Amino acid sequence: MHHIAVIGSGPAGYYTAEACQKIFGEAVRVDIIDRLPVPYGLIRFGVAPDHQSIKAVTKRYEAVALGTNIRFVGHVAVGQDVTIAELAALYDAVVLATGAPADRPLDIPGADLPGVIGSAALVGWYNGHPDFADLAPPLAGPGVAIIGAGNVALDVARILAKTPAEFDGSDIADHALDALARASIERITLLIRRGPHQIAMTPKELGELDHLARAQPVVDPADLPPAAADATLDPGQRKAISHVRDFARPRPPAGVTMAFDFFAQPVAIEGNGRAERIIVQRTRLDDDGQAVATGETYAVPATLVVSCIGYRTPPIDGIPYDARAGRFANHDGRIAPGLYAVGWARRGPTGTIGTNRPDGYLVAEEIAADIPANSGKIGRRGLDQILSDRGVDVVTFRDWKRIEAAEAARARHGAPREKFTSIAALMAAIGTR
Repeated sequence: MHHIAVIGSGPAGYYTAEACQKIFGEAVRVDIIDRLPVPYGLIRFGVAPDHQSIKAVTKRYEAVALGTNIRFVGHVAVGQDVTIAELAALYDAVVLATGAPADRPLDIPGADLPGVIGSAALVGWYNGHPDFADLAPPLAGPGVAIIGAGNVALDVARILAKTPAEFDGSDIADHALDALARASIERITLLIRRGPHQIAMTPKELGELDHLARAQPVVDPADLPPAAADATLDPGQRKAISHVRDFARPRPPAGVTMAFDFFAQPVAIEGNGRAERIIVQRTRLDDDGQAVATGETYAVPATLVVSCIGYRTPPIDGIPYDARAGRFANHDGRIAPGLYAVGWARRGPTGTIGTNRPDGYLVAEEIAADIPANSGKIGRRGLDQILSDRGVDVVTFRDWKRIEAAEAARARHGAPREKFTSIAALMAAIGTR
């Protein structure tokens, strides 16, 4: 029997478990270990609450989790309840599928002022993540600045701009829904360092902005490249730029203006004890398409600044780490004998949710090539003993189904669930076992 521990129950973790199940059949036991009492990681806490169709992928992960040789081991903090070294002694392979849950630092003066928030924290707040439920972002000011040129920036802008009625059918956390209903936001400025041709925003997400009840996306026509230049783009980029060009056409006034500020590089955040404005330097593109500072600066009023400039995998003591890339140091997923990384922990925060499937299969195939026929390791039996000895209250997949049912039962009308937003509440929802 082969024993594999996967640390992290998001897409990368479940795709890896699925691949191991297919490669090894009944000759494998996979334990998916997570710090939280609930599975699915990015799907539960990262995907926008109004994108329920994307969250439906959890049905596939549930099918994996219900297999006889796959086990969810929730409410277990690796590094605290059990160490990597202990897991390596018990399992034939240990796979780090921890994702990239930490914000990449915004390295400008004033980035530590109150009112400056990373996207991981804000997204976690409106998605009901226990680590961020008490965030209380400042929403009373009229101006918000969002730094970034990708879909996360669009998600944040869209969520901040929506009316309460537009969240019908979503699983946005009640505390966020209530706070957004009281918000006084009038202008959201998306600060984008380069031009429209360089954005990483996708057509679907850009198109959603045309259907907001009270918000209007706006682009300065002077920021647009010549239309003939669109021919050099791939089909997806051409669809994206068509939306951007449409935003530059005259539009009626709206309750919330969503302004795309291209060629804008933040250089400082200022305010009297808290964020009040962000200082931006105008850029231009050089011959290689890179942003070059022009020296011209201006201020954008903002009492909330959200940094959407990327994520990084938090390091783990004793695991080789690539600080520049913000991920574990590895070669095609191999970190050291018996130790692997998969998903964003392997390649950095790139690609879609589906990108993690071939990634998981790649690493599973490497494990199959490396794993000894019979190592004599005992796997989950040893882990259970360690956790029992240390008094860890482990959450099983059956326990998770109780949490899921309780969240569905307490949901507001039309919503799929109302998440418990603290570890204590999640554990209480399990009830007597």
